[in-house]
Amino acid sequence: MPKNLMKWLSALMLVFLLAACNSAQEPEKQDKDTEKQAPKTESYTVKDDTGTDITFDKVPETVVSLAPSNTEILFALGVGDKVVGGTDFDNYPEEAQNIERVSDSMNINAEKIIGLKPDVVIAYTIGEADTLNPLKDAGIPVFVIQSATSFDDVYGDIDQIAKVMGVEEKGKELVDDIRGKIAGVEEKISNVSDKKTVYFEIDPTPFTTGKNTFQQEILNAAGVENIFADQEGWIQVSEEEVIKRNPAIIATTVNYVEDPVGDIKGRAGWDQLDAVKSDQIFELDPDVTSRPGPRIGEAVELVAKMAYPDLFK
Repeated sequence: MPKNLMKWLSALMLVFLLAACNSAQEPEKQDKDTEKQAPKTESYTVKDDTGTDITFDKVPETVVSLAPSNTEILFALGVGDKVVGGTDFDNYPEEAQNIERVSDSMNINAEKIIGLKPDVVIAYTIGEADTLNPLKDAGIPVFVIQSATSFDDVYGDIDQIAKVMGVEEKGKELVDDIRGKIAGVEEKISNVSDKKTVYFEIDPTPFTTGKNTFQQEILNAAGVENIFADQEGWIQVSEEEVIKRNPAIIATTVNYVEDPVGDIKGRAGWDQLDAVKSDQIFELDPDVTSRPGPRIGEAVELVAKMAYPDLFK
């Protein structure tokens, strides 16, 4: 494949990955057997992340979700059966794969959404702000969740969506469950004094994550040291700089090339890396480690097990 085409494809896949995993900037911010809350009988108001107060006369019976992470939250809150529209990337839980597709996470099919007549659209901030105007003009309540960049943001998202859907207690339980899972991992790695260094590859250009990102918080909670934590946001780096920083572990979430591990091993000069010499290159599920949703505890555990497998036997 021509080199320029490969770079273009890599960049395109990165756009879809970051869109699907809901990566933007700042916000405020499972289903166990629990009794369902009594339905709200009076109108109520919830503030979204644009500062807009959205008033509901009754709990929504039909929902369109425009981000995979929010779809996962809805299912984890036990209201997944109310989701009538989602994105091309909604693949978890398995039931989400049967939802009508109304967005590729970058663009929405406003006509199809309006035709579904949802009681609310759970949207998020990416692309042009006026993208959502046709839905608002059609009288559909649009509740905007700004993309989470921290665990606290995720907890805030869960709280907001739980309020919209009239399941506030379930939202609190879900947050407690997630916090408990992360605390359990942190307890297992609490005695680690020599943290493993990691290069976290999102795209083979190479593209990685730095500080103030959702992935960085996962790495922090898992007790590993990101070799690019001194840089900000999602960044393209040079292969030479990766070699210079010499990580002990390489984690890749690239799942759109035939052999991502073999690709990494075959790069010129990368055979010098400690991670390559010791065969410490791991493929991680990009959905689990990139989506700011209810599986963040699973993401932390996944990374910690990768770095310190003996602590999880």
